[in-house]
Amino acid sequence: MTNQKNQVQRKLKTRHVTMIALGGCIGTGLFMTSGSTIATAGPGGGLVAYIAMGLMVYFLMTSLGELATNLPVSGSFATYNGRYVDPALGFAMGWNYWFNWAITVAVDISTAALLIKFWLPDSPGWVWSLLILVLIFLINALTVATFGETEYWLSIIKVVTVIIFLIVGLAMIFGILNGPAVGLKNFTIKQAPFVGGIPAIINVFLIAGFSFQGTELIGVTAGESSHPEKAVPKAINDVFWRILLFYILSIFVIAALIPYTSPNLLRAAAGNIAVSPFTLVFKRAGLAFAASLMNAIVLTAVLSAANSGAYASTRMLYALAQDHWAPKIFARTTKQGIPLFSLIATTLVSLAAFATSIFGQKIYMWLVAASGLTGFIAWVGIALSHYRFRRAFVKQGHDLSELKYHAKLFPLGPIIALILCIVVIGGQNIDAFIHWDWQQIGVTYIGLPLVLILYLGYKWKHHTKIIPLEEIDVSGEKY
Repeated sequence: MTNQKNQVQRKLKTRHVTMIALGGCIGTGLFMTSGSTIATAGPGGGLVAYIAMGLMVYFLMTSLGELATNLPVSGSFATYNGRYVDPALGFAMGWNYWFNWAITVAVDISTAALLIKFWLPDSPGWVWSLLILVLIFLINALTVATFGETEYWLSIIKVVTVIIFLIVGLAMIFGILNGPAVGLKNFTIKQAPFVGGIPAIINVFLIAGFSFQGTELIGVTAGESSHPEKAVPKAINDVFWRILLFYILSIFVIAALIPYTSPNLLRAAAGNIAVSPFTLVFKRAGLAFAASLMNAIVLTAVLSAANSGAYASTRMLYALAQDHWAPKIFARTTKQGIPLFSLIATTLVSLAAFATSIFGQKIYMWLVAASGLTGFIAWVGIALSHYRFRRAFVKQGHDLSELKYHAKLFPLGPIIALILCIVVIGGQNIDAFIHWDWQQIGVTYIGLPLVLILYLGYKWKHHTKIIPLEEIDVSGEKY
């Protein structure tokens, strides 16, 4: 069952790591909910929100790149939080990230079943969800290369879709395709380009932020990359241009072709595939089966998210066991380097969360709410870890030339990322505070007290402290 060293294997190629980072960027956030940013804040406000979030994600990824090339480990955030800040923080962040990704897999398999019912409305959704969960388990149970290859091809489908959308959309804006040039008149109708001012832009920060969730997976893959010192910097340097090309240009095309007053932009955010901005643009270009095509592509995005979620949570549980924060059995691997017990535990939690969606909607709603802030909480941990790592590295007399990769604009980068993350977390549901709606406050922010309880509980039991800079282990050695 297990190999002697119980180590994951470095079998992910550079193209896998690059595409996994890209797959993390492109999902239902771009295909379905991106239009609601334009409806809420206008075309200008939507663009500003995505540019600001794109900048934040870029700084976070360069921070993660510096950490991951220095110490490439699976389940990296927990290890970095525990090593560079406080062991209690590593424990809390790791368990929170594992549990919530496992719940997210349950959400994704439920969504996938709804998308399949678009074609087969009379079939039972739960059967499709279970079949998809079994498929994802098998992909993750074989070899890490199988996972990497699956993600590679799923990501290529998404990338090609966005590129075709941009070409078609820009051709319509300039009048090359289907009728006269649309131009930029939708940027100036009524209150456009900025609708609702600064509060509306902050409001859509949240939607934009959720769209970028998953880009941090690159830190998890570093532990199984065949050449992390080459693969991680390449993937991270590409992230910025991808964000610029895919998100900013897509928002620009949607805003130019569909007025912000169109009710379709909000209906798409509610999950109506027929009015996804992508579907509408393809229909306008004369593609009769646009809705069916986009349904297939969004299904691809959801399967990719579920596959990545299962991988991320499995590796996080494996890392927790390696750092002695979880039972030792979860650190055991098969001959192929797969942490099988971690994968089984993750799949069982996903299955249990999915079962609550069938039998107890209220519990399921709270579970989904608890997972909502996880990505942002992990991002706070990345920014903090990098800030303290770099300061400790310099304080201990090391030269920056020793690092395989340098994060951009230190210390400004991680500080900007940290501030924007806190703004996004705090602004999740301002209305609930204005009206003192305790239930809504609870549903929105439940993730924060859960992390706090884990952190303080571990701190109280083990009497840990925030590690002084001169005592931080900045070496690239795991132990």
